Amino acid sequence: MVPARKASKSAKRNRRSHHALKPLNLSACPKCGTAKMPHRACANCGYVNAKISLKVQTEEG
Repeated sequence: MVPARKASKSAKRNRRSHHALKPLNLSACPKCGTAKMPHRACANCGYVNAKISLKVQTEEG
């Protein structure tokens, strides 16, 4: 099937208006201060919350 009529530039752009990438919502780690995603463990120190802290492997070599 082919389109019945050509979609105008404004109709096409209005349809695609929500396709833009949204900026990341980064917050500072309360323990070491590096940027991290909220509700996730810190990649630098492994801090999650006051009760949970994960061990982070460091690269040696």
